[in-house]
Amino acid sequence: MKKELVVKDNALINASYSLNLVEQRLILLAIVVLREHTHNMELDYLAFNKPIKVTADSYINTFGVSQSTAYETLKDACKTLFARQFSYQEPRERGRIANKTTRWVSDIAYVDNSATVEFTFAPAVLPLILHLEKHLTSYEITQVSNLTSGYAIRLYELLIAWRSVGKTPEIKLSEFRQKMGVLEGEYQRMGQFKEKVLHIAIEQINEHTDITAEYEQHKEGRSIVGFSFKFKQKQQPKIEKPKDLKRDPNTPDFFIKMTDAQRHLFANKMSEMPEMSKYSQGTESYQQFAVRIAEMLLQPEKFRELYPILEKAGFSHD
Repeated sequence: MKKELVVKDNALINASYSLNLVEQRLILLAIVVLREHTHNMELDYLAFNKPIKVTADSYINTFGVSQSTAYETLKDACKTLFARQFSYQEPRERGRIANKTTRWVSDIAYVDNSATVEFTFAPAVLPLILHLEKHLTSYEITQVSNLTSGYAIRLYELLIAWRSVGKTPEIKLSEFRQKMGVLEGEYQRMGQFKEKVLHIAIEQINEHTDITAEYEQHKEGRSIVGFSFKFKQKQQPKIEKPKDLKRDPNTPDFFIKMTDAQRHLFANKMSEMPEMSKYSQGTESYQQFAVRIAEMLLQPEKFRELYPILEKAGFSHD
């Protein structure tokens, strides 16, 4: 089964924005579609600003909703997504920081006959989702397909940006509320905030994704002023293999499914190995190269090709 990756620049992961659940899901599907086209070198989607098409069928298949629900919610999302904005920080020369605000989309339409949403990402969004920057976070869209809270999707993204260390620094309360998309007048009392935002997000992440998370609250006096999080990768169930069956890496069907954590760990190691130089592309950074290697390890043919280098990096399937 093809892995559908969502890739975002960390500036977008850490941006402040408020999208409802359907709008978030629509953006995630659009990122998958756009990356699929650019991966296949269909760069006209960028050069000519062609609209991205997200079908109701893909929404139904990914998120497990009914046909009637998909049609109505996508129509409604088209009415609201055009007005949505987000704010993020853009590094400039001499250590300066620009605080930018942009729309998500330049235009959007719902096509009744084909039950399809068509829209064009705003120009500022494209560099944040197309590997054009150095600091990236990626995950399979299936990890969030069962999350029914928009807050759970946002928190999952915020956490896995720290996947390499398994914990976040303290996030001040006001900043955390903005990143989670909580509006200024919403859930002002801490009890409400925890019940309606934080606890729901943690519960859904722990039940439906590949990580388990917990939070710590930080206080000044009796007031909670921030939160930090710890999380760990869930253990994948071990598949017992017959002891007398040894897989030969040279057989045509040789393929080992790696966990996301394994892929990213070994992709980072392999990106700096001289044996991988023939796979690198021009001026891309090691981190950009590692993201591509992680994707290559999902493809059986590429996996077999890279397996000797993977073993040299320390991977063992025993």
